[in-house]
Amino acid sequence: MPDAAAFAAQLRAVLPPGVSLGAADPARLHPLAQGEGIAGAVPARLAEYSAGRAAARTALLRPDQPIPMGADRAPIWPPGVVGSITHCAGLCLAIVAKDTEFQGLGLDAEPMSPVAPDLWDSILRQDEMAADGIAVLKHFVAKEAAYKAQYAVTKHLFGFHTLRLHIDGDRFSAEFCAPVAPFAKGAILRGEWVSSPKYLGAFVAIRSPAPGV
Repeated sequence: MPDAAAFAAQLRAVLPPGVSLGAADPARLHPLAQGEGIAGAVPARLAEYSAGRAAARTALLRPDQPIPMGADRAPIWPPGVVGSITHCAGLCLAIVAKDTEFQGLGLDAEPMSPVAPDLWDSILRQDEMAADGIAVLKHFVAKEAAYKAQYAVTKHLFGFHTLRLHIDGDRFSAEFCAPVAPFAKGAILRGEWVSSPKYLGAFVAIRSPAPGV
């Protein structure tokens, strides 16, 4: 997986200090820890799922750590840990950090392929502009990463139109267009894109408040 390894190296180079990255091959079945099984999964889904757990354990440096799936289908991280998992064709990555340093992490990666025009309206707000399908893909991965990061804090589900994206080169900010407690309307989550000829990814890291704040 040379393309996946190169992309993972690019991402690792720009992650904030304290955030660790793990990778795994989503095309093969990895051993699952006790309590991690998913009943009735087809082989492709089971390989994808097991790769996510393998990538997460690599990031944690805990080869035997169970990371089961919660009722909301999100990973249940070990106490004191926050994290995020993403997988797409040929790529599976996980990032983790201590919850004393970060409240939430969000990571998303997709193949570098234009989003079909019939999906643009479901991703973009009316006040967001995109020149082509790759620009829409940038919005998609950024909003997915921001959503994953905030979910660790809020446990709240919402659609793409809740966030408005502001772009500054390879960096972006995702603005809440409605309050999602504890985030007020207008609150900002900041992130960064990473791209290669084959993949486009984005990550968002929400820092934990300093003690006493």
